[in-house]
Amino acid sequence: MDTDPKKQTTAAWMRSAQRGTVVQIVGGRGLVMRLEAMGIRPGKRITKVSSMFGHGPVTISVDSMQIAIGFGMADKIIVELDEAKG
Repeated sequence: MDTDPKKQTTAAWMRSAQRGTVVQIVGGRGLVMRLEAMGIRPGKRITKVSSMFGHGPVTISVDSMQIAIGFGMADKIIVELDEAKG
């Protein structure tokens, strides 16, 4: 049986300009509510804009807005990466 699971990672470990769809937020109710208030919820498409070397803030784009969040928070956002074209 040849299965091709979708490539998943966290928003913290995405490369710059990489895109994907939020699959799950791993955390408590408070974290989930805070991220939802910023427009980050399962089913939303995000693009990683930038991050600082050494676990600094992570900037992501969602719904044409750029949002900077902490590395720890970004590490709790599970993302299914878009397939590379070409």
